[in-house]
Amino acid sequence: MSTYEARLEALRAQLKKDRLDGFVVPICDEHMSEYVGDYAQRLGWLTGFGGSAGSAVVLSEEAAIFTDGRYTLQVREQVDGSNWQYVGVPQTSISDWLKDHAPEGARIGYDAWVHTKGWVESATKALAAKGAELVAVKSNPIDAVWADQPDKSDAMLMVHSDQYAGQNSAEKRAAVAEWLTANKLDSTVISALDSVAWLLNVRGSDVSNTPVALSFVLAHADGTADLFVAPEKVGDDVRAHLGNAVRLRTPQEFVPELKAMSGKRIAVDPDRAVSAIFGALKDGGATIVEARDPTILPKAVKNPIEQSGHRAAQARDGAALSRYLHWLSQEAHKGDLTELSAAAKLREFREATGMLKDLSFDTISAAGPNGASPHYKVDEKSNRRIEPNSVYLCDSGGQYLDGTTDVTRTIWVGPGEPTAEMKDRFTRVLKGHIALALAVFPEGTRGAQLDTLARASLWQAGVDYAHGTGHGVGSFLAVHEGPQRIGKFSGGQAGTDEPLHPGMILSNEPGYYKQGEYGIRIENLVLVEEREIAAAEGRYYGFETLTFAPIDKTLVDTGLLNRDELRWWDAYHAKVLEVVGPQLEGEALAWVTEACSQLH
Repeated sequence: MSTYEARLEALRAQLKKDRLDGFVVPICDEHMSEYVGDYAQRLGWLTGFGGSAGSAVVLSEEAAIFTDGRYTLQVREQVDGSNWQYVGVPQTSISDWLKDHAPEGARIGYDAWVHTKGWVESATKALAAKGAELVAVKSNPIDAVWADQPDKSDAMLMVHSDQYAGQNSAEKRAAVAEWLTANKLDSTVISALDSVAWLLNVRGSDVSNTPVALSFVLAHADGTADLFVAPEKVGDDVRAHLGNAVRLRTPQEFVPELKAMSGKRIAVDPDRAVSAIFGALKDGGATIVEARDPTILPKAVKNPIEQSGHRAAQARDGAALSRYLHWLSQEAHKGDLTELSAAAKLREFREATGMLKDLSFDTISAAGPNGASPHYKVDEKSNRRIEPNSVYLCDSGGQYLDGTTDVTRTIWVGPGEPTAEMKDRFTRVLKGHIALALAVFPEGTRGAQLDTLARASLWQAGVDYAHGTGHGVGSFLAVHEGPQRIGKFSGGQAGTDEPLHPGMILSNEPGYYKQGEYGIRIENLVLVEEREIAAAEGRYYGFETLTFAPIDKTLVDTGLLNRDELRWWDAYHAKVLEVVGPQLEGEALAWVTEACSQLH
């Protein structure tokens, strides 16, 4: 019996003890985080799946794992199909699957600290149709069978200086208080970790790649706040920074405080707060008002200091990436590099800046067919040699005090030439990238309205990609930050219906993936900015490109590019040389100069 099969059997035995007929396991923590601490990696421990988004359902006789199009290939490589059914979302929801598969009269368990209220309501309704019920567990049954489950991080909180934040915490709390007062609310629950970090101008290292600390905040209409965090994580510097207006409370006090809100009007974000928070407030007699976390939009709209910081971080990061691309040009064709050794070298170049705090996500270092999995995660088992005459995709980023970076480059590894199909697909991805980079759009435009620009050239060839085109990015915070998003609109999917505002940062990352052969993606970060147009009727916006590193001209079919696209290429690479060139010298500078020469 394999390790994962044994874990599945151990969970089933525990469910039997708990008088449960099934259990739902998401990748999630108490804060609805995208990336979670090691202690909360329950799905990975149970199944072996290493992606950042997914869920599972375990019944007594069958089990299913649910992933979206980003992980179609990865889940099949990492999770044993003899024990698990592979189910695609959003085509099939967990609720729908449970309705079809849960036995009549079954008791299906869930942990209220890792699910939204909306999901609980949906699953409850679906199970009721089968005469089954959804049961909140007092303790997570996986924790009972996970013998070596890591403890929660005890890392210290850090002050995030106003030098980088551009606005102090008191001003941010005052804005939240003004919102609460205007809406006749007493308090709001801030449960998303990056919202807590942004509101209080603190950072942490409790979650890999995202500088946040495990904590909750109750922000009040008088401008004060309660911070619920392990006291041993707070040093004198943070205490002084927070001041008397932010009361320090232990995590154990959080639920009792929610239950003490009788008669108060409390705002809670249904998309970012777990079901248990709603339950505690309801038990205490509070009036719950569902409303979006009031820090979400101000956090997304970067102030001038944050914008300036991002430009500095991107310039520094672009030079590190350019050094790496030069190094690859010297080494990759020899056939000695692997995905892991290449990723390690890229990290070295970023660390050499002396300012890297962490990677912003695990580097997607994908050789050949591994690149066809958009969110591929290399490990010792999957590690592949970067072979001569192949496509290598590298999606990476860094966390710096002044900004968060995210950039993808697709590189042809010689010494031979790429196929006509590879060049066609790469150039169509490039055309989509350029179309979005050059977009001009009126105030009120949503990300869904721009998404077609990035896909149109691929659609003309009868191909597409199964991921969004752009996500928001934080300032020394989450590399995937809402509320804005560029992607296909599907029934109000999160972010695609959010108007874009000047100051928002997004990725521009169309792609193409050929299963079993290669993947292509070109990604830069862009900043929404106002466009001055003579005689314009209303306000119009466009994008300032923030990311600067050469794009591989070897893969470009110039015959597919029109005059405006060729001009964009030349202007972009002239800017790359202007931004990155002064940070380089010797062979690296010579290589980048050639890589940035005009496209003919």
